[in-house]
This record gives sequence, structure tokens and C-alpha cells, in this order.
Amino acid sequence: MAILCLDIGNTHAHWGLLDGQTVLQQGEVATKQFDAGKLRQLVSEHRPAGIALASVVPAVTASLLPCLESLKIPFRQLRYDNLIGLGFDYPSPAEVGQDRLADCIGAQMIVGAPAIIVGMGTATTVDILTERGYAGGIIAPGLGVMTQYLHERTALLPALDPDSLLGAPAIGKSTVDAMRSGCALGFAGMIGALLDGVSAELINSGSVAPRVVVTGGAAIYLPATWKNRVMHEPHLTLLGLAEFYRRSTL
Repeated sequence: MAILCLDIGNTHAHWGLLDGQTVLQQGEVATKQFDAGKLRQLVSEHRPAGIALASVVPAVTASLLPCLESLKIPFRQLRYDNLIGLGFDYPSPAEVGQDRLADCIGAQMIVGAPAIIVGMGTATTVDILTERGYAGGIIAPGLGVMTQYLHERTALLPALDPDSLLGAPAIGKSTVDAMRSGCALGFAGMIGALLDGVSAELINSGSVAPRVVVTGGAAIYLPATWKNRVMHEPHLTLLGLAEFYRRSTL
């Protein structure tokens, strides 16, 4: 039974057709271009048995709901108050983005709890999953924000393409290489410091060492030496959405 999973983010809308934990097809479009017409096209092409949605853009959600209701296909939108199998050790669960909650459900399936989930998109998000459920998180700048900010806030520094950061030297011998070093090493250093701090706090509270799952496009910029430290799952949100749909329709 293939489920069409939709993850509407601030910059991109990701979609995937999943059968259980198998991603059959997936893609993305700019969020501002994801409308009822695009949704109908996906449904017509893939004929899903159901649709699962997570969105952090209320205006887009509102524009899609009439279409979703007219399709006559079972539909579930992930919200903090309709989750099954994910509790909260957090005072304001309504504040947590739907995509981050989907990531936590995906992590439950893949590595269990405790776990640290690092989302590397427009923002860098760190979410903590314990035996009690969602336990809190961190929001920090994303890699794209770091590279663009230097250009926008200075008169002489050029814009950087994040893809140019791969293989950046530790010591820059030009302005561009100096920027590449600062962003590439600084980004990885920020992630490392966040993981160290969260892991120490969990272990000091009596937890076993947490597993770390990273997702999002910027995960490829993490050092190769981290291969044994983190698990990279590029489809974590889609996997979590598919599992949310399954739990909701049992």
C-alpha cells in the first residue's frame, strides 16, 4: 500500500511515495510552487492509497486542504495532538514543527530511544528523543544562512555556493578559501558542540549514550571522520510520515 508523504518546508516541499519503509519515488519543488495543481498531478501519476502531510507553512497548508478533502483519498495531517506512540516531555508541544515530530517518529523506528536527531535544512534543528518521548530541542543557523549572511552583510565578500565548501582547506590562502574554511569547519564545529552538550546532559541524567541520526541536504558537509558517530538518513521525515499514517489507520 503506497502512501504519498508530503513535507512542506519553508524553502522546499519534499514528497515521497512510500510502501512501508521503502521509498519508491521522491522529489522536491519550491514551496511557493507547490499548489493544488501540483498535488493533483502527483496523485494522478502515483495513485496512492493514502496521503500524509507535515507542514510548517500554514498558508500553503490552508491552500491545499480543500484539494485534499476533495480527492476522496484517506488523508492524515501530522499534528502534535494526534500522534500515536510519541509522548511529550515538553511543556509546549504545539510549538514543535510537524516535520521535527515526523523526524522523531522516523528515529523511533530506525534507532529507538534515546536519540538525537539533527535536521540540516534552512535552519539546523536538534531534537531529543527519550523513552518518555519528545524532550526538547535546539534551533541554530543552517549552512545556507551562514554562507549567505557573510555576503549580505559585508561590502566585499562574495556569495558562496554551499557545494563549493566540500574539500575546503583548514587554512585559507585567499578570501574565498578563508570563507570556505570558516563556513565548512565552523558548521561542523557547531554541530559537534551541540551533540557533545546534549549527549553529556542526557548521560548525566542517567541515560545511556544516545544514537545520533542526521538528515537534510547539508549532512554531506559533515566530516568523513564522523561516519561512526552519526547515522545519515536522508528520508527520515518521509519515513516518519509513513509510519505516522500507518499508526493512525490501524
